[in-house]
Amino acid sequence: MSVDDVRDAYGRRAEEYVELAFSAEGMPELDRKLVSRWAGEVSGSVIDAGCGPGQWTDFLRGQGCDVEGVDLVPRFVDIARSRFPAASYRVAELDELGVPDRSVAGILSWYSIIHTDPENVPRILGEFARCLCDGGSLLLGMFEGTQVEPFPHAVTTAYFWTIEEMSQRLVDAGFRVEATESRADPGKRPHAAIVARRVRADQ
Repeated sequence: MSVDDVRDAYGRRAEEYVELAFSAEGMPELDRKLVSRWAGEVSGSVIDAGCGPGQWTDFLRGQGCDVEGVDLVPRFVDIARSRFPAASYRVAELDELGVPDRSVAGILSWYSIIHTDPENVPRILGEFARCLCDGGSLLLGMFEGTQVEPFPHAVTTAYFWTIEEMSQRLVDAGFRVEATESRADPGKRPHAAIVARRVRADQ
């Protein structure tokens, strides 16, 4: 699945997606608690990488974060700016976030790499590592499966990952995995989240 395919698929269904994800308050309470807890431990600027229509960017701003939302879908960025004008947003791809090396303290990647071909995931994680300062924190949300494999997501093909496989990719990219969690809500696909910290280059 190419970046252009994902951009086009979400661009066509942006308004429909907004109806499903109007605000962070409409997201599961456990997700909000996790993101809030993570945000409280980040000191410095934050990127919401793959911000969509901006609900989590606005949530992070409400938690006191100096946050910028970034998304590859121009329509999402337009919608985010209209709905949540107190935060800033721009168009960029996840493997080229457009900030200086080691310049941010935290990156939220909440289901933003679920459509990325597994062979391309290391490049995105490497970009996250480039952007984060030493000790910077990444919170990554994903669909959890028993193996890395595609499935027919409502918008376009997505991938299940095991926590072990994604954790290894993170370690390879220069992270130390600090916490993981899994959850299976009734009627929903299994969910997983990983908190990982950028290790110093000399460690």
